[in-house]
Amino acid sequence: MSTIENNKGKGTLERIARRVMTERGFLVDFSEAALNEVEKTAHVDWVTKSPLKDLRHLLWASIDNDDSLDLDQLTMAEILPDKTVKIFVAVADVDVLVKKSSAIDEHARQNTTSVYTAGKIFPMLPDKLSTDLTSLNYHEDRPVIVIEAVISDVGELQSTDIYRALVQNHAKLAYNSVAAWLEGKGPMPEAVAVVPGLAENLRIQDRVAQQLKGLRHEHGALDLQTLEARPILAGDEIQDLRVEEKNRAKELIEDFMIVANGATARFLHGKKVPSLRRMVRSPRRWDRIVEIAAQHNSQLPQEPDSRALASFLAAQKAADPLRFPDLSLSVIKLLGPGEYVVESPEETAPGHFGLAVKDYTHSTAPNRRFPDLATQRILKATLDGSPMPYSRDELVELARHCTEKENDANKVERLVAKSAAAMLLSSRIGDQFDAMCTGAAEKGTWVRIFHPPVEGRLLYGHEGVDVGNRLRVQLLHTDVEKGYIDFKKIH
Repeated sequence: MSTIENNKGKGTLERIARRVMTERGFLVDFSEAALNEVEKTAHVDWVTKSPLKDLRHLLWASIDNDDSLDLDQLTMAEILPDKTVKIFVAVADVDVLVKKSSAIDEHARQNTTSVYTAGKIFPMLPDKLSTDLTSLNYHEDRPVIVIEAVISDVGELQSTDIYRALVQNHAKLAYNSVAAWLEGKGPMPEAVAVVPGLAENLRIQDRVAQQLKGLRHEHGALDLQTLEARPILAGDEIQDLRVEEKNRAKELIEDFMIVANGATARFLHGKKVPSLRRMVRSPRRWDRIVEIAAQHNSQLPQEPDSRALASFLAAQKAADPLRFPDLSLSVIKLLGPGEYVVESPEETAPGHFGLAVKDYTHSTAPNRRFPDLATQRILKATLDGSPMPYSRDELVELARHCTEKENDANKVERLVAKSAAAMLLSSRIGDQFDAMCTGAAEKGTWVRIFHPPVEGRLLYGHEGVDVGNRLRVQLLHTDVEKGYIDFKKIH
């Protein structure tokens, strides 16, 4: 059997993922101590043992990927007498079962995130917790942190409130089917139809989310669209790569989470406690973004300006929607990565350039991101008047470590995705493709071909090629084990 045939299976990708995870300093498996703690974690009678506000009767629902089992948040909305809308985000109380400095917590703190690879998902918390006891599962009573926000009829935030509560998920929904229904392209999902009032509630949520999105973009939030591809498996073999696209349901959740994360950041700042913030600094290569805009007959200011960039992107999306993901990818690469920083009460965090918001944290995914779990502990201590769970020095080190491991996780996910892509392309050596440059530095030049959407290194002909340039390339070589996909420029 040839090497190509041997390298088609999901098992190969899992083995590669485990190797790369270990090389990057991740804990691949849970310790015996952590697994023993899971066994001792029993179901709690939240109703009788927890003095929580009982909101189980509200029309809570989860919207996530079709295959998601770790449900971190629920949403709902209600129209108030003055025609404003109050939106609700319920975030799973993970801290109630995952105690600081426990063996489970130490594993989570080391990895800091769930890692999603084409071969295997490596959850931050054991499955018994993240997909069961701390997941906001259908028809299960769960303790949560609720973030309320009152939104005006033009999408302006008027007030917020945060408290602990008991909730129940009345419908487990999926992005694609909800989006198809909201956009008038598909039927109402059955899980929506069987819950009285839920359809109207989701339409209210969708309307408010679109208003929130519109106002954020007016203030300079960037509308970026990339071509993230997921391997499509037939049995154990990779058959294709399918692009994940934005839709109305994803935007609904995204905009509600931005509101919740902003409200959490402002609440902690107002209470004068140190907190973790999520930020994207001003672009590192703004000069190149200005050059790319000029190539599209648009002029940007010489200094970073999110509103000007947002206007340029909106105009390009309207003018050339098919090529907009390529432009987006160029801008994302030039913006630079996000990072975690500590905001002390006497300081003001720089904010998030891409979202055009000053106050922003990560707090809505405590099952799969450690900064969210740490923020939840700080939030609960603040609500309860308890001692802070982390000192400022601990938070500074945590911010540094979480940023580092997030970057490591992205590299692991990208490398395994490249191994999957190398599997798919291994029989196409010598084929030519249209491509775009996605990275140009001393260490190398990278391009992404369009069909299938795969990134690889440009070994020959990279002189003078920069981010955003379009070119024709030929596939030279693939290496599944290393995730190498090598091209040369065709003159």
